[in-house]
Amino acid sequence: MIYSVRYEDIGLRDYKETWDYQEKIFQNTVDKKLRNASSGPDSEEPALGTLIFVEHPHVYTLGKSGSESNLLLNYIQLRAKEALFYRIDRGGDITYHGPGQIVGYPIFDLEKIGISLKDYVSALEESVILTLAELGLSGARLNGATGVWIDPDIPGKTRKICAIGVKASRYVTMHGFAFNVNTNLEYFSYINPCGYTDKGVTSLEKETGSRQDMNQIKSILREKMRSVFNLQWIN
Repeated sequence: MIYSVRYEDIGLRDYKETWDYQEKIFQNTVDKKLRNASSGPDSEEPALGTLIFVEHPHVYTLGKSGSESNLLLNYIQLRAKEALFYRIDRGGDITYHGPGQIVGYPIFDLEKIGISLKDYVSALEESVILTLAELGLSGARLNGATGVWIDPDIPGKTRKICAIGVKASRYVTMHGFAFNVNTNLEYFSYINPCGYTDKGVTSLEKETGSRQDMNQIKSILREKMRSVFNLQWIN
């Protein structure tokens, strides 16, 4: 089934401002779904998804099951690094967002797409893996962990290039993924990324040895998501 989605690239935007924005879209999507469930087929409202691409100023976010001990900076040190910290309502532990990173917030109705939450996370991973393949890189999954990794089977060399943390209610999703493109990886040294102390973090820039065109990477990723999820862009 083709799922119609509105795409927005909102550029560099404050984390809390964007969180509030996606929360509003998420709630509107859930409310519309409930209205459609209680109305006849002739009065159903169009059920559209939304995909937001954004970059954030330096910020650390901690999922609802995460531990603050994985943030290795105190408040004063955070301020010195011009970074903010939020405890949020997604799954997963701690991660970093910053300039040069594509953060994707898909607000999708999984019932309309016809997939489970587990399959949804796998499809996000697949979209990034296919994007990396387009660029000549081999991305893969890591058993027991979400996200996309480089060299997951080589102890001591395993490194994450894309983190995933989502929330769903009534099969409608929010939050999403963070794909390191030209990201300043120094900021990951101030946390145990996703709670891991024995695995590294990387970026497209580091893996390829050259700075990447963000718009080009967004275009490739967006096309891979369209194919994997069977989406139709409405704008």
